[in-house]
Parts: sequence; structure tokens; C-alpha cells
Amino acid sequence: MQALAEQEFVVDVALDGHDGLWQAQSGEHDVIVLDIMLPKVDGIEIVRQLRRKAITVPVLLLTALDAVEDRVAGLDSGADDYLVKPFSMVELLARVRALVRRRFNDASASISIGTMTIDTIARSVAVAGQPITLTAGEYKLLELLARRRGQIITRTEIWNSLYDMNSESASNVVDVYIGYLRRKLREVGIDELIETRRGIGYVMRESIE
Repeated sequence: MQALAEQEFVVDVALDGHDGLWQAQSGEHDVIVLDIMLPKVDGIEIVRQLRRKAITVPVLLLTALDAVEDRVAGLDSGADDYLVKPFSMVELLARVRALVRRRFNDASASISIGTMTIDTIARSVAVAGQPITLTAGEYKLLELLARRRGQIITRTEIWNSLYDMNSESASNVVDVYIGYLRRKLREVGIDELIETRRGIGYVMRESIE
């Protein structure tokens, strides 16, 4: 999924159904993009097993099967959306973004916290209409915290959301990124928006005073 990686999504790839099912059950994912015609375990069976185990991560099914009954079978298995091959990368990316927003109960393509606006499609941030320059890593961290504002997010969850599962983590990398982000927010007059929960992780306040 090179197109997803180029859009700054962290992508885990499975080449067969067994591996895909294992990754879906063992990792933290915002969306699962699943080909129905996988070897060993097909996509529909993977979705059924995930839903039986109360794993509610949104699933987008990809398939060359375009008969109505095939679409119904896919959606009835518990999938959230269905895309027939061939499809454009633009449409795939749009549907993935929509499922991410749905998962976090955010129907809008933008997130507003006080005077700060986050455009999740353009991946840009502005405060009182003035853009803030963020690196890709800083932006992803800010969006993650903003989508789950009011909730404590552990360092492990943040790491898994920002980096490839196979990356070699460093214990202070998340703290360093938090420091970078806090400094840039402070420069535009936003202070104490991100709070530390010592020994656990971080939480973004739900409003800017």
C-alpha cells in the first residue's frame, strides 16, 4: 500500500489471511483494508472472526467480485465498506479517511479546538487562520491527540500509531515529539493543551482557554 504510506499513514502489510488475521487481532489499527481473495483465510472469514471477537476496527473490503450478492455477503460479514477492483487510489484514500473519521465519531474533515483548526485532508494546521509548519511526525501526533482529546493515550499507543510495527523504538522518542509539538503550539500562544500523565502517557484537553 505505497499510496497510503505516501499519505503518511503507518501501514502494516500481510500477504495471506493467516498473517492478516493475526495482525488484525494483535495490533492497534485505525482501519483494515482487506482483499477478499486472500490465500489460506479469505477476507470475509477474517471479518467474521474479528467481529465474533468484538474487534470493531472499520474494515474496507477490496475485491474483483462485483455482483450484488457478493457485496451483500461482504457487508453482512461485518465489513464497513466495499470497493470493487479496479479502483482509483484517490477513491481508496478518500474511503480510508472517511472510515478513520467514523471510527473516532468525527464526520467532519476538520477538527476545531478553540482557535486551532486541523484539516485532516490537507494535513495542515492553523491557529486563528495563521498556518503552523509541522513535520509529518508532529502532524500525525497532533491529529491523534486531537481525535481522542479528553482521553489518555499511552506512549505505546502513540508509538504504534506513528511508526511501523517493525521499527526499533527508543524509549524517549514519543516524549521528544511531544516536546517539539508543545514548543510549536506555545509559539502561537497555545500553552498547556497537552497534559502529561506521569508513567502512563498524554492527554489533549478538550478546549483551549
